[in-house]
Amino acid sequence: MRTINPGIVRSHILQQSKRANVGHIGSALSIVELLCALYGSILRCASLSDPERDRFVLSKGHAALSLYVVFYLKGWITKGELDSYCGDCTLLGVHPEHRSAGVDFCTGSMGMGIGFAAGAALAARLQGSDRRAFAILSDGECNEGSVWEAAMFAGQHRLSNLTALLDCNGQQAFGYTKDVLNADNLAERWAAFGWDVQVIDGHDIAALEHLLSTLDYRGSRPHLLLARTVFGKGVSYMEGKIKWHYSPMNDQEYGQALREIYQGQE
Repeated sequence: MRTINPGIVRSHILQQSKRANVGHIGSALSIVELLCALYGSILRCASLSDPERDRFVLSKGHAALSLYVVFYLKGWITKGELDSYCGDCTLLGVHPEHRSAGVDFCTGSMGMGIGFAAGAALAARLQGSDRRAFAILSDGECNEGSVWEAAMFAGQHRLSNLTALLDCNGQQAFGYTKDVLNADNLAERWAAFGWDVQVIDGHDIAALEHLLSTLDYRGSRPHLLLARTVFGKGVSYMEGKIKWHYSPMNDQEYGQALREIYQGQE
């Protein structure tokens, strides 16, 4: 497996966000290590056309730029394709499109992705396949009732080949989760639906890889990694700030963000 450097991922996220003059920067920065762990050493994918490859769903679709950068670093899309992000006639929009290389499911409407992943896990079981399904969703996304339908479904069917990584950064589009719909006891809620729940630092790649590699994918419970993350991770003025859910950067902000990311790699 190819190691993916989170600092390089973050620098590309900033470059593409600035070039396209679009937001959702903080959300993309929040999940970098989750994607680096998954695509660096966990997901089994001999080729993008392999029917036995593991399936991945980015349920928090507005963070898709982070996923596109990982695809580029893995050689699945070209630099030209990455540079088309949010441009005319591109397949790389703000939310993932299933016609894009590496994307199995379109997402965008919050709460849908975990249901897709549960369906993919059940399909693998019915086909007698060892493939697994993984999804990244957000704590704010847990406001959606469809998330809990999927959680109950997966628990009922004991889909141990399903793993959800919950990006728990404490905020959403228009406020902090504690103010919008308090999610302090998310671990207990998921466990109550029959999930194996683990709490972990969502920016510790080594810990993420170790935990994901030791889960019992043939057991009796689906898995939830409640990943404690920082919104806008790596850029001081973005960290924990609601503004950076939607706002693009000006030239001064962009320069500062790049300097901080590069300094963090030294």
